[in-house]
Amino acid sequence: MTKAAKADRLAELMARRGGDEGGAGLWTEALRRLRRSKMALIGAAIIAVFLLLAIVGPWVAPHGPTAQIWRGEVFPNQGRFVGPRSGNWLGLDHLGRDELSRMLIGARQTLLVGVVSMLIGLVVGALVGAVSGAAATLGGAAGKRVDTVVMRITDMMLALPSLLLAVSIAAVMGQSLTTVMIAVGVVQIPIFARLLRGSMLGQGGRDYVLAAKSLGVRRRRIVLTQILPNSVSPVIVQATLSLATAIIEAAALSYLGLGNPDPAVPEWGVMLSQAQRFFDNAPMMSVYPALGIVITALGFTLLGEAMREALDPRLRG
Repeated sequence: MTKAAKADRLAELMARRGGDEGGAGLWTEALRRLRRSKMALIGAAIIAVFLLLAIVGPWVAPHGPTAQIWRGEVFPNQGRFVGPRSGNWLGLDHLGRDELSRMLIGARQTLLVGVVSMLIGLVVGALVGAVSGAAATLGGAAGKRVDTVVMRITDMMLALPSLLLAVSIAAVMGQSLTTVMIAVGVVQIPIFARLLRGSMLGQGGRDYVLAAKSLGVRRRRIVLTQILPNSVSPVIVQATLSLATAIIEAAALSYLGLGNPDPAVPEWGVMLSQAQRFFDNAPMMSVYPALGIVITALGFTLLGEAMREALDPRLRG
């Protein structure tokens, strides 16, 4: 076995030792703690229901989401709102469309916007954070300059309120669902970047890194094969929490009229925006999509917080 291979093996063993408890891997023990957490179970149950509805919604929806079958029955034509009944479990909207069908179809649109937005922020932010963290960890004048420039740009993005930044981006790019995804994703970039950079800097002083350095392993190899893989746990947790934020912010942009230009396409934020005009006469039209957004965001938040506690070494014992 070569000297470099021995050093990598030693660093790997020390990394496992630093992340293990009673011989169990970090993620194995975290999963064990999650199974015992009521908060995690509730959050996972909410997310599972949301995912199920988003997947099977188009097939189980009793009516077409754009079909105005009962338009003659609803206000403003008749001056009344048709609430829950046998053929329409959640009633009708202002155009005589089945509210339950639109909620089921809208779940998929909401999930799509949230996941794509989170992935944009995660991928770009992790790349930026990895470059900055590697530059700071490797040291040298050039590395410090790169880290300083990247972090100052990140700080400027963080200085702006997230929703204001998202609205500004969406307003410049124009009204579309893609615009909402990009706008919300860009807002998430500095969060992931700073988190991964900070985690990498924290790992840079661990014993396994010092051991690898003492054996002559190149710093670049240590960063790529040891420090970076051991720094991703907080980023994964943040991705779960960011899904909740992305869903809320995407709904907010749709509510402000910056989402899908076709109002017939059901999406919870658009449905909430359309229902605000009729809140006095038909409050439940606003309650249904609002509850969907709040409960879904709550599910991701509960699971994310439970994962954070499960992966926190200070709470493991």
